[in-house]
Amino acid sequence: MYTITLVPGDGIGPEVTEATCKVIAAAGVNIRWERFEEVGYAGIEKQGQPLPDEVLNSIHRNRLALKGPVTTPVGGGFRSVNVSLRQKLDLFVNLRPCKRLPGIKTPFPDTDLVIFRENTEGLYSGIESYDERLEIADSIARITRRGSQRILRYAFEWVTANQRRRLTAVHKANVLKLSTGLFLEEARSIAQDYPGVQFDHLIVDNMAMQLVIQPDTFDCIVTTNLFGDILSDLCAGLVGGLGIVPGANIGEDAAVFEAVHGSAPDIAGQSKANPTALIRTSALLLHHMGEAEAAMRIERAVWRAYAEGTSLTPDVGGTASTEGMTDEIVRLVTDHCA
Repeated sequence: MYTITLVPGDGIGPEVTEATCKVIAAAGVNIRWERFEEVGYAGIEKQGQPLPDEVLNSIHRNRLALKGPVTTPVGGGFRSVNVSLRQKLDLFVNLRPCKRLPGIKTPFPDTDLVIFRENTEGLYSGIESYDERLEIADSIARITRRGSQRILRYAFEWVTANQRRRLTAVHKANVLKLSTGLFLEEARSIAQDYPGVQFDHLIVDNMAMQLVIQPDTFDCIVTTNLFGDILSDLCAGLVGGLGIVPGANIGEDAAVFEAVHGSAPDIAGQSKANPTALIRTSALLLHHMGEAEAAMRIERAVWRAYAEGTSLTPDVGGTASTEGMTDEIVRLVTDHCA
């Protein structure tokens, strides 16, 4: 039996988390969940902090967590729980596979991208100041040689291990010559250790344009924090949106697997939420745990559910409830196990 930290989150988080736990159980993986409800606004109300120490201690102890979406206030309030988790646990890799599911209408049906985003530094380092006299706000984009080396090395190793063909480093070294210039310098250097990987690099604005013109010409992308945040959502849009793509945050000592979509409070509790993203995320979790067979059963079940198209939620063209879609995926997982 595995023990894994579970953070359902808020909004639609508890609904999609419950659905995902059912699917994992159907795949035959025995997990004891350490469940923590009080994060984000609930954490502020009950414990005075959005990310209580007991949650971090649990993840440190278990080394694995599954997390639903947590609402982040815009322009004020507490700092993003997602960012805090990544920095406090040093989860330096954000892994985002973006591949279209059957039946999803998109101009780019052959898109199959994997984005590796540096997850702990850059403009999200949180180094900010405000000069009240001059009314100037400053944010420092801190990029380190060590931080660049480890995300790049992880990406090259993953591409090699998974027999992908190409890795593109994305930067803005023509303008940000010292910060993203350092990242590009390390990318070029490390690429020499992986002659079997086709390596190239693009400026971020050119990359954004190329992705909406010919995304199927790209394979894997590695980049800095802010650029990765933007491009990974762009790539999700190419294959159907944030509601269907998985995500993982990985460090040397822990990993947190989370859906990349928001908490959607406007539909919370209405059984309209699409559980696909977190269910696909659970397959990433199981792969990470070494439970490859169970992970593949879940992946195939989701694929079949979309191919059949009879039990999908309204956001992807169906009429099913969250529970109805979950039950169908559970049935497909179970049928494959039988």
